[in-house]
Amino acid sequence: MLTVDSQVHIWAVHTPERPWPATALNLPAAHKPQPITANDLLREMDVAGVNRAVLISPVFEGARNDVVIAAARANPERFTVMGRFDPDTPDARAVVDSWLDEQAVRGVRFTFHRPHQRPWLVEGQLEWLWTHAEQHNMPAMLLVAHHDLLYVVRLAERHPGLRIALDHFGLTEGRDERAFAEFDQVLALARLPNIALKVSCLPLYTNDRYPFRRLHTYIQCAYDVFGPQRMFWGSDLSRLPCSYREGVTMFTEEMPWLPARDLELIMGRALCAWLDWQP
Repeated sequence: MLTVDSQVHIWAVHTPERPWPATALNLPAAHKPQPITANDLLREMDVAGVNRAVLISPVFEGARNDVVIAAARANPERFTVMGRFDPDTPDARAVVDSWLDEQAVRGVRFTFHRPHQRPWLVEGQLEWLWTHAEQHNMPAMLLVAHHDLLYVVRLAERHPGLRIALDHFGLTEGRDERAFAEFDQVLALARLPNIALKVSCLPLYTNDRYPFRRLHTYIQCAYDVFGPQRMFWGSDLSRLPCSYREGVTMFTEEMPWLPARDLELIMGRALCAWLDWQP
């Protein structure tokens, strides 16, 4: 089975020569004491049975993509990138334009649940980007809290040709019932054909242990309305509270209700089609 991870962070250590951003923006701490490098990830993938991964720079590194792009250029058969950038910088549009000729970069990614990024979504500050992305067939992966999903609806309706994937089921805090209290708003997105779901990082949002059966009901509800072609498995490995292999087998061995063909779509083939990343 082709297994493609829809989100993994890799990064480099903070140094004077390559510093992380100042903490004035209330950025989170690093996910792990030591960075996950491209070589670390390749070894983990081989053990877990993961063929490919979408690389995203973690927010604590700031709006930079040098590490992930270098990894994808060196391993184009294993990695691709969803790029980050800061729309408030003078060169923002030039950065996005440069990605049109960068084979390693497939699209853009934002974490709009963070206070300093939320206005970019809710105040419509990125309309130029969405128009550009729609025109150039550039997909977007967005982490948006449930209470702000109405802005994603409006975005998808304004730009029906823009492919949008909601990260982590839109989960941003809490566990179990608290985390999923407004999950009906996620399911309501299914009526918009240009919105997909990343089934990623879910074990972080439960107090349950592997195989995380408390999560299975929510996954099946999403499957019933989105279907397998708009659901993309992912780990968010640096925050995964289980082994990488368990993040895979939670789906491949513990959900017998998933037909084999649909499981193949969710585990990677649907994402590759969505990204136009040919196997």
